[in-house]
Amino acid sequence: MADNSIGTPEQLRDPNYTPPIGTAIPLGIQHVLAMFVSNVTPAIIICGAAGIGFGSDQGALGFPDMTYMIQMSILFAGLATLIQTIGLGPVGAKLPIVQGTSFAFIPIMIPAVAGLGTAGLGGLMVGVMLGGVFHFFLGFFIGKIRFALPPLVTGLIVLMIGLALVKVGIQYSAGGVPLMGTENFGTLEKWFPALVVVLVTLGIKFFTRGFTAVAAVLLGIIAGYIVAYFMGQVSFSNLPRAGWFNVPSPFHWGFEINWAIIIGMCFMAVVSAIETVGDVSGITKGGAGREATDKEIAGATFADGLGTAVSGVFGALPNTSFSQNVGLIAMTGVMSRHVVTIGGIFLIACGLIPKVAAVINTVPINVLGGGVIVMFGMVAASGISMLSDVDWNRRNMVIFAVSLSVGLGLQLEPSALQHLPDTLKILLTSGLLPAAGIAVLLNLMLPEELASEAAPGISGGMAGHRYDADTGKE
Repeated sequence: MADNSIGTPEQLRDPNYTPPIGTAIPLGIQHVLAMFVSNVTPAIIICGAAGIGFGSDQGALGFPDMTYMIQMSILFAGLATLIQTIGLGPVGAKLPIVQGTSFAFIPIMIPAVAGLGTAGLGGLMVGVMLGGVFHFFLGFFIGKIRFALPPLVTGLIVLMIGLALVKVGIQYSAGGVPLMGTENFGTLEKWFPALVVVLVTLGIKFFTRGFTAVAAVLLGIIAGYIVAYFMGQVSFSNLPRAGWFNVPSPFHWGFEINWAIIIGMCFMAVVSAIETVGDVSGITKGGAGREATDKEIAGATFADGLGTAVSGVFGALPNTSFSQNVGLIAMTGVMSRHVVTIGGIFLIACGLIPKVAAVINTVPINVLGGGVIVMFGMVAASGISMLSDVDWNRRNMVIFAVSLSVGLGLQLEPSALQHLPDTLKILLTSGLLPAAGIAVLLNLMLPEELASEAAPGISGGMAGHRYDADTGKE
C-alpha cells in the first residue's frame, strides 16, 4: 500500500520521482533483500555441477572460484540494474526494474559444465557473453516474435525449468552431490535444517504480510542457518582467506567456444526476453496503472542483453528482470526508479567485497537446499499458473503432451542419446530445449481447433469445456 507521507499519489506513480533520501535508501535495500538469495543461488549450483563447489577439493582453499562467481553475480546484478533504471540512450527501460541472475538458463548450463571443474567455465562464460549479444538484438523486434510464444509454450517452458531443477533442492537438502553414495547422505542431521527452512518459509509466507512475506525465503534460510550453527554445521574457517576488496577480471577462466552453450543461451534468450516483457508490463500496470510503451519494452530487452553480455566477460551468469521485485513495487506503491537505483548501487558495493561472497559460502548446502526446494517449486508452480490461461482443446492437449513427454523423458534418461555428438547431447538432455522446440513448432504448424471439437476421452471428458456463466451450461 502506498504511503502518502513520502509523496502524493501522482508522485508515487512517477518513475522519475525521488522520495526523501531517508525513505529511499531503506526501500532500495528492501529490493535487494527480496532478490538476494535468488540472485546468488545459480552461481552456487553451477559451481557445484562443475565440481568446484561445496564438498569439492577447493574447500581447503576457501572455494576461490565459487567465491569469485558469487561476487560477480552480485556486482553485475547491480550494474545491470543501473542500466535498466538510469539507461544508456535507448538501452534501459528507465523503470524500477531489478536485474538478477536468471534461473531459466541453469538447465542448459549444468550439463555443459558437469564435472569439468574450471576447465568448463571458459566456454560457459563465452556462451553467456554471445547469448547476451543475441539477447540485445532481440530488442529490435521483440514485439514481432511474441506470437510464437503464447501461454501454452511459455507456461510449458517455465514448468520444464522448475521440473529440471527440483532434483537439485532434494540433493542439496540431503547433503549435496559429493555425499551421494555415502552413509552421510540423507541423514536426519542433514535434513533437519533444510526442513526448518521450508517450514519457516511457509509460515512467514502465509501468516505475515508486506515485505516480510516477500522476503520469506531469505528469512527461512536465516532460521535454518541458525539451527545449523548450533548443530555444528557452520564453519567460518575460510572467512579470513577472503579479501576486503577485489575488482573483476575479464575472461577470468579463459576464452573457449562451446557451441552447445552458445546455441542454448541464444534460444533461452528468447524466453528470457518474453519474461522481461511480462515484468515490464507488470511494473507499469501495478505501479503506474498503465500499459508499457514499445520504447520501454525494447529498452528493457536491450538492457537484459547488454547486462548479460558484460556479465559473461567478467565471470557472472545471465541476467534478467526479477519478478519478485515487481510484486514488491505493487505492494509498496512506490514506482520510483531512483529507489531501485539505490538498491543497484548497494549490490555493486557488495560485489566489490569478497568477504560478502565468503559469508554466503558459510551457508551449509543443506540449508540452501531448503530454500532451493521452495524457490524451484515456485518456478514450476508459476509455469502451471501460466498454463491456466490455455484453452485446453484437443490441439493444445496434444502439443503439451508430446512436448512434455519428450522433454522430461530425455531429461530422466539421457543415455538414450548416447550415440549423438556431444553438442547435441548437451542441448537435448537438458530436456528444456527439445520440449520448447517441439511446442513452438507444433503450435505454429498445427491448425487451430474449436474447443467444442475436443476429444471427450482426454482429461476426464473435461478437455476443451468452458462454463458459460450466462446460461449456466458448459
